[in-house]
Amino acid sequence: MKKLFSVNSLLGASLALILTALSQNLSAQSLEDEAVNWLQDFIRIDTVNPPGNEIRAVQFYRDIFDAEGIDYEWVESAPGRGNIWARIEGGDEPGLMLLQHTDVVPADREFWSTDPLSGELRDGYILGRGARDMKGTGIAHLAAFLDLHRSGRIPNRDVVFLATADEEAGGFFGAGWLIENRPEIFEGIGLLINEGGSGSISGDDIVFGVEVTQKVPVWLRLTAVDTPGHGSSPRTTSSVLRIVEALNRIKENPFDARIIPAVDAYFSGLAVNMEDEWAVAYADMARAITDPEFLPAFQEFRPGHHALTRDICSITRMGGSSKINTIPPEAWAELDCRMLPDRPAEEFIADVEALLEGTGVEVEVIMAFTPAISSTNSTLFESIVNVTGELYPGSQVLSAVSTGFTDSHFTRDLGIVSYGFSPVITRVGEATGVHGNDERIPVEAFRHGVADLRAIIRNLVY
Repeated sequence: MKKLFSVNSLLGASLALILTALSQNLSAQSLEDEAVNWLQDFIRIDTVNPPGNEIRAVQFYRDIFDAEGIDYEWVESAPGRGNIWARIEGGDEPGLMLLQHTDVVPADREFWSTDPLSGELRDGYILGRGARDMKGTGIAHLAAFLDLHRSGRIPNRDVVFLATADEEAGGFFGAGWLIENRPEIFEGIGLLINEGGSGSISGDDIVFGVEVTQKVPVWLRLTAVDTPGHGSSPRTTSSVLRIVEALNRIKENPFDARIIPAVDAYFSGLAVNMEDEWAVAYADMARAITDPEFLPAFQEFRPGHHALTRDICSITRMGGSSKINTIPPEAWAELDCRMLPDRPAEEFIADVEALLEGTGVEVEVIMAFTPAISSTNSTLFESIVNVTGELYPGSQVLSAVSTGFTDSHFTRDLGIVSYGFSPVITRVGEATGVHGNDERIPVEAFRHGVADLRAIIRNLVY
C-alpha cells in the first residue's frame, strides 16, 4: 500500500505540474491575444504631437486599470498633456520602472496605404502610427505589468508602470516635468526599461541590441540680421546670404570621425556573425575610419551606423522673407545636431561657433541634453541575457548606442540604470515605417515580444 500511495502521489504531483504549466501557457496565450487587441485600440487613439492630447492615452490606461482593480495616479502637466503611473509594491531590491511615451509623430494620410490611426490588421501586420514608436512597446509593458498583478505574487522589488507625454518633442511635459514636479514616482527605482533597442535576425543569426547610451541632441537656431531691400537690387551681403554661407560650412565641413568605447563594443559584437564585405571594418572600426574612402561609402550604404562614428548636424528648417521680391532683414535656420556622448554639449557648441566664425550668424541653443551611459553590470541586463539565451539558443546580446534620443537621458541623470529594449525580433532590411509611411509591426513578432518581455521581467522579480 505504501508503494501504491507513493506512485499515486507522484502521479498527482506530476499532474499538478502539468496542469500548472498548461494554465500558465493558456494565461500567456490569452495575454498575447489581449495585447494585440489593446495595441489596435491604442493606435486608434489620436495622440499625435503636436498637440499631443495624451490625456486620451491616460483614459485608455485608466479604463484598463479600473477593470483590473489596480490603483494608479495621473496628472496633467499642461491642459491635455496627461501622464499616468501605477506601482506594484514588492521587496527591498532596487525598483524596476517600465517607462513609455504615449505621443506619436504626425503622419500624412496621402502617403499611407491606410488611415495612419486605423490599427488595421493586414497581411500579418498591425499598421498605424505608433505601432513601433512606441505604442507597441508600451502595450508590451502593460501586459508584463498586468501579468505581475494577476499572478498575486509579491515581487522582490517595486515595479512601476509609467506612461508619459511629449517625448517626441523633448519630454518637457512628460518625463522631464514629472522628475521636477512628482519626484516621488522615481524614488527607490534602480532599473528601467524604455524604448531604443530590439532584436534583429539575419539568416539564422539573432542579435538583441540593448541601448545603453545615445547620441546627445543639440538643437541649434542660426540667425542673421542685415540690411533689407528690394529683390531687384541685391547687396553684397544680406541676412539670407549669411545663413547660406553658414549652412554651406556645415555641409562642407563634417566633424572628425572618432570611435567611442560603447560604439566600438557594439560594432565588434556585430562583426562576429558578419559574412559580408563590411565584417573587417566592423571588427576594427577605429582603423577603418582612417581610410578616406571608407566613410563616404559607409554613409551611403549604412547611414544609421555611420552616424555613430561622428558628431553630425542635419539642416532641417529655414526661413527668410515673406515675399519673393523682398530681401529680409532677418533670416534663420535650425539644425538637428547629435553628438557622441563622450564630452559636454558646451564643447560641441563651441566647435559649431568656431566653424561659423566670420559669417555674422548668431548661434542659439534650443535644446541640449547631458551625456550619460548605463552600465551593463546589472541584474536586469543579466536577466535579458539569460532569458533570450534560453529562448533563442546561439543568439547574442549586445550593448548598443542609439542615434536618436529617448526619455532615458532624464532617468540616467538621476542615476537610474536605464536600458532601451524590446525583445521584438525584426528581419534585417524589413521596413518598419518608424517616423515614416505605413508604420507596422508583424503580429507574430509582437506576440513573441510580449511573451519574451514577460519572461524577462518574471526572471528578474521572482
